[in-house]
Amino acid sequence: MASSSRLSPPKVPMELHVKNREKLLKSLRQHLAETSRPLHGFVLLQGGEEKTRYCTDHIELFRQESYFAYLFGVKEPGFYGAIDIATGKSILFAPRLPADYAVWLGEIKPLSCFQQQYMVSMVHYTDEIVGVLHELSNVLEKPLLFLLHGLNTDSNNFSKPAEFEGIEKFEKDLTTLHPILTECRVLKSDMELALIQFANDISSEAHVEVMRKTRVGMEEYQLESIFLHHTYMYGGCRHCSYTCICATGENSAVLHYGHAAAPNDKILRDGDMALFDMGAEYHFYGSDITCSFPVNGKFTSDQSLIYNAVLDAHNAVIAEMKPGVSWVDMHKLAEKVILESLKNGCIIVGNVDDMMVERLGAVFMPHGLGHFLGIDTHDPGGYLKGLEKLKGPGLKSLRTIRELQEGMVITVEPGCYFIDALLAPAMEGSNTAKFFDREGISRFKGFGGVRIESDVHVTAGGCQNMTKCPRQIFEIEAVMAGSPWPLN
Repeated sequence: MASSSRLSPPKVPMELHVKNREKLLKSLRQHLAETSRPLHGFVLLQGGEEKTRYCTDHIELFRQESYFAYLFGVKEPGFYGAIDIATGKSILFAPRLPADYAVWLGEIKPLSCFQQQYMVSMVHYTDEIVGVLHELSNVLEKPLLFLLHGLNTDSNNFSKPAEFEGIEKFEKDLTTLHPILTECRVLKSDMELALIQFANDISSEAHVEVMRKTRVGMEEYQLESIFLHHTYMYGGCRHCSYTCICATGENSAVLHYGHAAAPNDKILRDGDMALFDMGAEYHFYGSDITCSFPVNGKFTSDQSLIYNAVLDAHNAVIAEMKPGVSWVDMHKLAEKVILESLKNGCIIVGNVDDMMVERLGAVFMPHGLGHFLGIDTHDPGGYLKGLEKLKGPGLKSLRTIRELQEGMVITVEPGCYFIDALLAPAMEGSNTAKFFDREGISRFKGFGGVRIESDVHVTAGGCQNMTKCPRQIFEIEAVMAGSPWPLN
């Protein structure tokens, strides 16, 4: 069968996870030395468990817990992993499978297979955790376990520390590991960047395929299926980074459209804008890309106005990104560029600096400018200890307020939306009503919104956009008319 892709899934080097463990070990040892604590004990993480659908025996497709995936790269469920702080040795603990596993689920692999595959020092069974760790420990009393427990500032959920039978025979530290391991995940290695780049490449290619095949009269879910097929068929991406958002018309003003109650099921109408936010995941590492375009392939003047407002903000931010730059400043820059464009388009009136003071930008872009990206779509580490979330519309939604550092991967995703629930109170508000041109904004009733999202790697001297989709209006119209991408 002829391939419609120039890509093929790359081989994943397990050295990536060896380096991740070495990075953690170095940071943890440094912390222990600085706090005058002995360099002994074990990092212990519990991997994910398979889950069934409610009370049935239908097993949901398993995806590894992200911290465990970062350190060990194990794709199977039911594992534990440990790192000996004194020696640096890595230990996997595999579940002891019943004999009938071989009948229903395939070969029962010997422990030596996992040792070789995942490049760890040794492998034992999970029912041997207590004995193995006590034997490896050089302390007479209870060995110390550094367990993963801490707040994810995106979800407000806590990571789950490892649990196993016999854990009472160990001392437990629940505070040290999480911030150190989280910070390790913030700055990406070259091997991590290569996987994120592949996820971007195959997803960018799939977005182009969706653009080419979009037609008035299709269902939104049909475009979702094209994306999922392309990334799996040609990229080997069995998992998506998140639930696909395939929004058209007024649905494109619903920021997280595509969920079970709004399942990408609208028919595409002539004159609608599409907002497609979709990203593939490859060997745990993800992508997060949004393209916006008219479903009929030709921008109207009003669609061009809003699209270019967002594109100018997107490009202005990327032009400024480099180590030391404040992400809060980048968010405000995007807001200001969008407001200036809306003013030039006679949608709003008045002084843009006054609008910024009144947080008018958040009426049109209520979400934050972007988020860290890696093994999770919303990768952790956005708020270091002591950093508090900002107050006020838009700013309170920022997923990080840090200064950029070399090695970060962060999404740049400005948007402009016409959301009745935000516009109505703003147009009546005592401090904001004066900024609206009632006739100008009335043209955009039911317009929806535009978002443009790219994944950006912060480099030593600036940044690199990892996403390779058509962005200029002439590029989008050419691709939708059948031109090759990149354009000749």
